[in-house]
Amino acid sequence: MAIDIHKKHSKSLEEAQQIADDLARDLADKFAISYGWQGDTIHFERFGVHGEISVDEQAVHVKARLGFFLGYLQPRVEQEIHRYLDEHFV
Repeated sequence: MAIDIHKKHSKSLEEAQQIADDLARDLADKFAISYGWQGDTIHFERFGVHGEISVDEQAVHVKARLGFFLGYLQPRVEQEIHRYLDEHFV
């Protein structure tokens, strides 16, 4: 199961990266994932989940793959990502 969310923004790259980092921290707290930056991309994972949050001057892009046993979490994870992006990338 895949999650693929793309949101345009008008923030500076530094502000957008901070918001993305906050999103990753929020997801880590709620879904027990680990994450880290590589360039302008946050990579995250836990058993049954891996993905990335890429940030540039115009948009943030969240991609994730959920394994079979965690597929039931997809609606909740997508809802949480959309809520966070809508609140912080106005």
